[in-house]
Amino acid sequence: MTTKTPEAQSVRPTWIDEARLASWTRWVACPVSGGDGSLTASAPYDARPTAPVPSVTTADVAEAAAAARAAQPDWATLEFSDRAEVVLRFHDLLVERQDEVLDLIQWEMGKARFHAWQEILQVGSVARHYAKRGSVYLADKRVRGVIPGVTAVKEIRVPKKVVGIISPWNYPLYLGVGDVIPALLAGSAVISKADPQTPLTLLWTRALMAEAGLPEHVWQVVTGPGAATGEAVIDNVDYIAFTGSTATGRIVAQRAAGRLIGSSLELGGKNPLIVRRDADLAQAARGTVTAAFANTGQMCVHIERVVVHEEVYDAFRQALVAETESQVVGQGFDYSADIGSLASEAQLEKITAHVTDAVAKGARVLAGGEPLPEVGPYAYAPTVLEDVTDEMDLCLGETFGPVVALYRAGSDEEAVRIANQGEAGLSASVFSKNLREADMIARRIRAGAVNINDGAALAVGSIEAGMGGMGTSGIGRRHGADGIRRFTDAQTLAVSRMGPIGPLKGQTLEKFVKLGNGQLKAMRKLGVR
Repeated sequence: MTTKTPEAQSVRPTWIDEARLASWTRWVACPVSGGDGSLTASAPYDARPTAPVPSVTTADVAEAAAAARAAQPDWATLEFSDRAEVVLRFHDLLVERQDEVLDLIQWEMGKARFHAWQEILQVGSVARHYAKRGSVYLADKRVRGVIPGVTAVKEIRVPKKVVGIISPWNYPLYLGVGDVIPALLAGSAVISKADPQTPLTLLWTRALMAEAGLPEHVWQVVTGPGAATGEAVIDNVDYIAFTGSTATGRIVAQRAAGRLIGSSLELGGKNPLIVRRDADLAQAARGTVTAAFANTGQMCVHIERVVVHEEVYDAFRQALVAETESQVVGQGFDYSADIGSLASEAQLEKITAHVTDAVAKGARVLAGGEPLPEVGPYAYAPTVLEDVTDEMDLCLGETFGPVVALYRAGSDEEAVRIANQGEAGLSASVFSKNLREADMIARRIRAGAVNINDGAALAVGSIEAGMGGMGTSGIGRRHGADGIRRFTDAQTLAVSRMGPIGPLKGQTLEKFVKLGNGQLKAMRKLGVR
């Protein structure tokens, strides 16, 4: 493994001056308090403060939601094409100005630049997809009425008035705006809660969306302490989309249920990757490293467990360790590092605790297994473990860092059983040269997405397909048709061409019932629904 030692100086990008910060923080919605309070995160690369942003009150959140609610009708009455034009202008500005937000993502979150750029790729794909396909997903759907020819019925989509979005720090651009885009295109107004670790990235994005033509109050951003601000958002919206831990997701779901509003929750995972006996081992090793260590392992779909057929276990282990040790761990605003820093001291402490506990209980470190203070305050070596057992904290508990554990399996059946351990079911992977058999195995894995011969990116990057979890990994889907329809309510419009349906004037109920029964028998005989 190669490490890059940074220069001993502040890593704040020089182009970020006070004027630019003010141009972003003006988008914090704090109409009641005036932004009297503030919060400041620590930059992962040097553990120094980033920049203060206003800390809102619950009254600020309520007032911001009221402003969004007042602005929503005018936004919803625009033609879909007009809303789409704003989103496409945002897409173009994002691609053009990407170096700015790449710097911000790295400064606030610490990931390698290539992994930051993947957020540009994903948000651009989301913007283009829903701008082009959203009108199809939301189109009126004609269905047969109770009396064909006499009645006409269609289902339409009505936007939720105000959608709340609570996004995490690990993908501050993609998860911050990836749900905002379809909500806006559906005709909803949005109130977003930025994570306290990465508020500047979301505020930069909000300013860019304004430049693209989005009206001021249609998308509100609030920044503040996690629990209080998040609860205030849930209490003032008509739908909540949350991405984060399973523990917090349960709280969000309970609070939303108490208000009888809908929710979609993408939560934690303990994602498995199966290496079959016939797999291309070099390919599987590369895919494992990418899926386990991308974003420094801080992504909900990253691989934490690798289940390997016993006949190829030793050869795969050797290939995986070699691939892991070839990774460059570093900090810098360029593309020279494969793996960046963890996001915070809390992340470093959790990952160190998981590995320490596992080793104390008998796990063996094959690669990594320690912090890298010479690289940065929160840097951690990409780590491969074996001999992990059930009593270890990292066995089924989400580690959320650059740590992967190896398991042996004597058959496909045993591999599937190990993969399905635990209550989580977000993402999984199968490596095999036999695509038909791999498909059969994938169907038996309890996960919202299964990738064949890829670690995680295939499913996440397929914007037309829904993305979400099973079990404790979540409810609902982002991407695809469900990714925009969740921000709407279904409404049925039924029209009669002859007035109220029922007995004609002067017709007895008995005769009407007899005709109705005859209709039932005739339709059954004809095979009509």
